[in-house]
Amino acid sequence: MGNKTSMKKISPKIEENKAYMEDRLGMGRSFDVGFRELIILKRKIHIYYVTGLCDTSVIQEMLKKLVEINDVETNYKKLPEIIGNRIVHQQVDPVKTMDEAADQVLSGLITVFIDGEQFAFVVDVRNYPGRSPEEPDTEKVIRGSRDGFTENIIENTALTRRRLRDERIRNEMLKVGERSKTDVCITYLQDIADDDLIDLVKEKIDAIDIDGITMAEKTVEEFIIGQNWNVFPLVRYTERPDVAASHLLEGHILIFVDTSPSAIILPTTFFHHLQHAEEYRQAPAIGTFIRFIRFLAVFASMFLLPVWLLFVTDPSLLPKELSFIGPNEEGNIPIMIQIILAYIGIEFLRMAAIHTPTPLSTAMGLIAAVLIGQIAIDVGLFTPEVILYVSVSAIGAYVTPSYELSVANKIMNLFLVLLVGCFALPGFVIGLVANILFLANIKSLRTPYLWPLLPFNAKAMSHILLRKPVPDMFTRPSIVHPKNNYRRGKKN
Repeated sequence: MGNKTSMKKISPKIEENKAYMEDRLGMGRSFDVGFRELIILKRKIHIYYVTGLCDTSVIQEMLKKLVEINDVETNYKKLPEIIGNRIVHQQVDPVKTMDEAADQVLSGLITVFIDGEQFAFVVDVRNYPGRSPEEPDTEKVIRGSRDGFTENIIENTALTRRRLRDERIRNEMLKVGERSKTDVCITYLQDIADDDLIDLVKEKIDAIDIDGITMAEKTVEEFIIGQNWNVFPLVRYTERPDVAASHLLEGHILIFVDTSPSAIILPTTFFHHLQHAEEYRQAPAIGTFIRFIRFLAVFASMFLLPVWLLFVTDPSLLPKELSFIGPNEEGNIPIMIQIILAYIGIEFLRMAAIHTPTPLSTAMGLIAAVLIGQIAIDVGLFTPEVILYVSVSAIGAYVTPSYELSVANKIMNLFLVLLVGCFALPGFVIGLVANILFLANIKSLRTPYLWPLLPFNAKAMSHILLRKPVPDMFTRPSIVHPKNNYRRGKKN
């Protein structure tokens, strides 16, 4: 987390502590940093807090109890013990350094200093502004829970623990960022998750050296994975507590970052990004059907355009039965350029939809589909077949459960289109082989990215292709090296 000054001990002289807090927290200049002084049994008590991050009602009740000490107590020598007993809150901890006291205040807790004592009480009265749990927009299901993670890390760990009421679940809190001091929580099941994996993740988080992580989980991911310019996602994100809990039971590790509604799942493979909660909310046969349809759509988003362009470029590759494939008219622009322009146009629309207010987005879609598309065909900019195949490819990208993987597949798709447009069949073969070799050499926290395809694991691959009945799933995925491989409570 960067260079730090030596830890200053809390002084028994309360005015020295006040001077430190005024300088460190900017009291008097920052309007939201609050201070209250009380006289209890003839000794000064200083209370520090940040307005907007604390539960005001709890603070008021605590002040009331502290003031009442003057009416019912007389033994000033035991004032620290009396105050500790009168603070009406379940989470009260002592701290002995000024740095920790200041950091806790900035995190939304309140700090209580007592004149003559070399420690302070820290009371967790955090009440961060935020929204209520609601179903994530990108992970909707027809049946299932409608709650989802929020920007509050405490709520997120609670939603996960609600589904796993196991005494062996561990939520270890760390702080990242020299200035932001953002809370980062590592969650795992102690008797299942691999110890080496846990230690590796902790080591990478402890090694993060940056002033702040205002972009939350994405910044943490880049430090942990070291992705550089690789377009394929090496971690999986989820905003669903049920999905997060399911991965914990498999032996994965979760990372929650305060201010982010997304949990990071580690480690992950390419096929983790093709799974969706809806498959497990339906019967196994229906879940398998949905999965195959999804695989077909993802496959179309990756290879439909380059394969079609290959047939257009070299019609001799097509059998007579499929000779209808291809444009009836070439148009004024080469097919490869048409595909690229159409793809860029779809990306324009996607970005515009994100930034357009919801009431206007529907109208924008109609304008794009009816006016722009039809006019582009009429003036000869695009052939109808290009619009058709680009649209099918785009739909396949939207069917992909992982947004990050869908974008990566788009980039790979355009890469193959360029190679096919320039070199025809040799370009397609070279691009396809290069892409497979690239994916086969990727590792996410020492985990092969194409597992269980490469290296091949027949049993695990059957779980990828088929949505098997839950009672038939006896073991956990071997790729996470679980300490307890058997998925039945009686044999744990």
